[in-house]
Order: sequence, then C-alpha cells, then structure tokens
Amino acid sequence: MPDDDILIAVFKTHAGAHDAVRTLEAEGFPLARLSIVGRGVHSEEHPVGFVTADSRIESWGKTGALWGSLGGLLVGAALVTVPGVGPVLAAGPIAQVIATALAGGAVGGGASALGAAFGSLGLSHGHVVRYEAEIKADQYLVIAHMAAEDADIARRVLRRLNVAFEAA
Repeated sequence: MPDDDILIAVFKTHAGAHDAVRTLEAEGFPLARLSIVGRGVHSEEHPVGFVTADSRIESWGKTGALWGSLGGLLVGAALVTVPGVGPVLAAGPIAQVIATALAGGAVGGGASALGAAFGSLGLSHGHVVRYEAEIKADQYLVIAHMAAEDADIARRVLRRLNVAFEAA
C-alpha cells in the first residue's frame, strides 16, 4: 500500500477518530485501507499486544476498552515505544509498515520506528515531524491508504465530519 495516495486526518480524541473510521466504513471505504495511530498507554500500564498482517488486536493491557473497539474493525496492530513520545499504538496497514521498518532496519539516522514508517509512506520530512508531534500531543491520526476509487469517499466523509485533512 505504500504506493497508494495517503490522506491523513488528525483528531483530538480517540472517540473522534473511532467515529471517523465507523463513518468511513458505513460509506463504503474499505476498512483494510484504514489505519489509526495514537498514544493511549501510560507508563504505569503494562501493555500486551502483538502484530501480524492478518491478526486483530487481542489485548492492550488496561487500554483494551480504548483500542479494543477498533480491534474488531482494523486488521493488524503494533505497539512501539518511540523515544521522546512513549508507547504508540497503531492499527491497520500502518502497523505492518511499522513492523517492516523495524524488521528491515529502516530505523536509523535518528529516525524513530514511527518516523521511518511515515517516511516509507512517502511523507516529507516536515510531515513526519508534524505527525510525530501530533501523536506526542495525544492526538490521533486516521490514515486512509487510498486507491483512486476510494479517494472521493474519504474526502466527502471527512468534509461532512468537518475534519481537517491533507493528502500526503
């Protein structure tokens, strides 16, 4: 999916991101092409999770209620600790991109696993820095990995939800 167009919307709350995913699904956007990334694990928690391309979120420690609702929707999950940011949860295709960045040694030159994953999606350095800062500020990203036929759906839904988004 890294060759597809990417559309990214930033949400202040997990509930807002969750609602956007549900609305996109109801409008016919393929769930297999949606990702969500955000924090949600605090240092006193002990997250438990795993990542595979075809698995769903099983458990995220005490955050199960927060992320579990998306676990039934989005395929693939990853938990990474980003220096300076802390634990970051990802669900959807971005989880596999993060796992590939880690496994392939794409992390280097000061880049975090998250930054390397964003970079592999074709995001500019400025976008990588911005979106890492959004996550650090406890925002949530919904990423639509768009095939041409999906782009109109994603744009229409996000406009109707009055959510700012940008193609990257």
